[in-house]
Amino acid sequence: MDLDLQPPKQAIARPRQVTSRLRILLLLILFSLLLVPLFLRPTVTSTEAHTATDEALKPPPVPEIRKEIINGTIAQGDTATALLNNYFSAAEIHELGQQCKPVFPLSKLSAGQPYRLCLSNDHFERFEYDIDRDEQLIISRDADSFAIEKVPIPYTTETVRVRGTIDSSLFEAVTGAGESDVLAMNLADIFAWDVDFILDIRQGDSFQALVEKRYRDGQPSGYGRILAAEFTNQGTTFQAFLFQDGNRRPDYYDASGQSLRKAFLKAPLSFSRISSGFTMHRFHPITKTWKAHPAIDYAAPPGTPIKSVGDGVIIKKGFTRGNGNFVKIRHNSSYETLYLHMKGFAKGIGNGKRVAQGQTIGYVGSTGLATGPHLCFRMYKNGSPVNPSKVKAAAAQPVTKANLAEFNTLAETLMAQLNDQPKVKVASAQPADKKAQ
Repeated sequence: MDLDLQPPKQAIARPRQVTSRLRILLLLILFSLLLVPLFLRPTVTSTEAHTATDEALKPPPVPEIRKEIINGTIAQGDTATALLNNYFSAAEIHELGQQCKPVFPLSKLSAGQPYRLCLSNDHFERFEYDIDRDEQLIISRDADSFAIEKVPIPYTTETVRVRGTIDSSLFEAVTGAGESDVLAMNLADIFAWDVDFILDIRQGDSFQALVEKRYRDGQPSGYGRILAAEFTNQGTTFQAFLFQDGNRRPDYYDASGQSLRKAFLKAPLSFSRISSGFTMHRFHPITKTWKAHPAIDYAAPPGTPIKSVGDGVIIKKGFTRGNGNFVKIRHNSSYETLYLHMKGFAKGIGNGKRVAQGQTIGYVGSTGLATGPHLCFRMYKNGSPVNPSKVKAAAAQPVTKANLAEFNTLAETLMAQLNDQPKVKVASAQPADKKAQ
């Protein structure tokens, strides 16, 4: 039997082919493993990578706080609820009202007074209300509680000298000098015990004053104190120097230290005209009869404030057909005054109420038997009518001996400024004393 002892060539070569293919496959896998990291590597530099890391670590920007200030004026009928109901609940406003009572009751918000509402991102931050020319109420909120305080209004002041000569009235002389009529009223109040600015004024009379002009947030804001003043009336010169004598309230004294304040003002109106004088025989324009007129009639525009000429107690307030609206005041055991034909009464005026000298008690009108708006003013001593313009009232206490030297030094300094210096600037954040204006 023939045997073929040589195996087929293909059978011998197959293992080599498998090995080669495995090698190639392994090389491809190894090469792929080497190339993959290159393709997966980030396409940024090391600096860029570091910057990106820093940006990622930065905190988000803080949102900008939006501040808003709303300036306004209290309108007739405005209440704290109406002003604040967009920011607080009714319960919170009630609680705020309770906390404000010991400082300044919110029920006393007055029409015409300015206020500022400060907001932060439309949320309440602060409420400022001008109580008067000198003080303001501040309400702020911290977390869930209110902070309430009454503080002086921050003013800066400039002391200036104002001069003028009267042609027809003090009012026109002051406004003619470029000043406000408020200054005329303040000057009239200082000399109201010695000069009747309705009866006594003459052409050629003159005045000068050292007065503080106020500025608030850089803007003019009225007048502060009148530090010294001089008024020449019919050849007689009256002087006034503001001085605080010990614990007394600041007041005005003449050059010798005598008080300008007296028991009665010379007139119950600041500016007006006499329409009918004191007489015991006058023809009445309405009743058409001759009768006594133991009074002085002051003609003035309706609504002109009427002031009590002295401290006292209201013993009668009412209305009669002849007198119209009237008020009667007892000043002491001897003197009483009567004010007739009022348009209306001032707030708080009533029987038994005490009134201070210069306090507004009512307003000029034409109620009762009156041909036009005027005040009929009468004064009685021990029950009998007296001519108010002839009453010589006693002065208040002079400067005490203990403080007279200090007063004399101050008066000399103010007089030098009044006569020599046209302007003296004084920076101040303190409010003027209300009673000394």
